[in-house]
Amino acid sequence: MNADAIPSYSVKELNNAIGSLLERGFAPRFLVQGSASRPQVKKGHLWLNLTDGEASITVVCWASRLNQLDFTPADGDGITVVGKLNFWGARASLAVQAIDLRPSLTTVERRFEAVKALLTSEGVINPSTRRSLPPIPRRIALLTSAPSSALADMLRTASERWPLTELLVVPIPVQGAVAAQICAVLEQLSKAQSQLNLDALVLARGGGSREDLMVFDDEQVCRAVAAFPCPVVTGLGHEDDLTVADLVADHRAATPTAAIVSLLPSRISALQTVRQQRLQLQQQQQWRLRRELERLLQRRQLLNDVHPQSLLQRSRLQLQQRQQLLNALSPDRWLSRGFAKISKADGTLLQSVTETKPSDVLQIHVRDGQIGVSVQSIQTNSA
Repeated sequence: MNADAIPSYSVKELNNAIGSLLERGFAPRFLVQGSASRPQVKKGHLWLNLTDGEASITVVCWASRLNQLDFTPADGDGITVVGKLNFWGARASLAVQAIDLRPSLTTVERRFEAVKALLTSEGVINPSTRRSLPPIPRRIALLTSAPSSALADMLRTASERWPLTELLVVPIPVQGAVAAQICAVLEQLSKAQSQLNLDALVLARGGGSREDLMVFDDEQVCRAVAAFPCPVVTGLGHEDDLTVADLVADHRAATPTAAIVSLLPSRISALQTVRQQRLQLQQQQQWRLRRELERLLQRRQLLNDVHPQSLLQRSRLQLQQRQQLLNALSPDRWLSRGFAKISKADGTLLQSVTETKPSDVLQIHVRDGQIGVSVQSIQTNSA
């Protein structure tokens, strides 16, 4: 091999050539996943080793960028690094310069299970202690980021369902290392409960990745939610997302909008109920009026029946009927038809020939007078 054909570099030139090659041949931005090993902050900069169990690489996040991040990994945390290659030509050192650090799903799940197990063992997570929601809340507090689509949806839904409920909007940060801020807001509201008279509190956050909801797995945030003096409803993320805050709350809704729906009655349903009740009251009123009218008619008839004039009229009618009966049975009626009656001297009517004897004086009564006779003979009818 001809020595003159082999490229010759100084150390600086070689390192610069390597740096230029990497800069031209590698993506300006990339994602790399692994576990954080021995993270430490030096002079405001975060240094760590990122490993996948088979290889490792140094990651650095400069202080100017670290101060803007929501997440700082602990040793062993699974993370996703948004970064670019950083090659220092002076010492031929290669590292990944982190532009963003995000927890991996395994890290989120591990923290979720750890906090859940702790609070369950202490009884903070206990379904039997959950409070029932107020049927018609007069005032509720909405804790979410503002402005946000989640807040807009909740305000619109509340206006449509039950505009009589007063809404107290309390803006809070909902992503990143903001647990202390959320706890501070919950503590302030808890102390002011006697003046605010809150019937319920909604803790909400719109959609995002499960990693974005890590703050709601924070132990202190969950304890503050569990200790809040009025019922708490959570609407965090999507329907499939579950945080520890959902477990300690009195009611978990799938979304922020669903949280409002679970708290507020529907004015349409309430209006239908009122209409049905009004119809029932009208029907009951009509039924009672008809019943009372029938009772009044019965009492009026009873009064008419016992009125002296009515009693007199009925008595007169009875007398007339009896008079007619007497007239129909009177012997004088038969006398007018040509019959006669015979009485003895003492006035008793003669009913049989055995009641008289010859020479007895009898009186024969006819229609227009009496005839005195003397018995000459007596003859009985032969059998």
